[in-house]
Amino acid sequence: MSKKSYLLNTEPVWRESRPGLRHQIPQSVQSWIYEAGSLTQRLRDSFGSGLKVTVLYHDRQKPFISETRLLQLPLQQKTLVREVLLSADGQPLIVARTIIPIKTLIGAQKNLSRLGTRPLGEVIFSYPDLQRLEMDCSCVKLACWTDSIKQQVGIVKPVWGRRTVYAIKGHELLVNEFFLPNVINELI
Repeated sequence: MSKKSYLLNTEPVWRESRPGLRHQIPQSVQSWIYEAGSLTQRLRDSFGSGLKVTVLYHDRQKPFISETRLLQLPLQQKTLVREVLLSADGQPLIVARTIIPIKTLIGAQKNLSRLGTRPLGEVIFSYPDLQRLEMDCSCVKLACWTDSIKQQVGIVKPVWGRRTVYAIKGHELLVNEFFLPNVINELI
């Protein structure tokens, strides 16, 4: 296992969401990348209530450099890193990587460190003051993925993803979501 991630050997190359970028993304992926609401709810609406979260990694860790910069953290600061697989009826749909700075885990957000198999989206979208601050997207090349996750979920070609900075009461967290073929093909 990579020391920073179960999912990724190296950081994906992220592109800031700007006008015109949407047209460079395959149409089958656009609605998932630009989903404004909870992906958890959208998955439940599309695949039913059998949505399952499998925790792949959950520990304090130094995030990747671009994650550290995006969250404006000191370079050596550890965060809570949580990586999960969302699936339905045995079909892998999304793999996600969440970076939660320790300062975000204070107070009411303390429950974010104890989600277990509960979807993150179910929790953060229940906060009335949740803000979306920034979003980037990437087409993640095969070489970025670890062999473990490629075998586990069947990654055989590049995978589109997004990363979003959210703020709850002014405290930020970063959510990376990668859309596997079973979720993209559902739209076709």
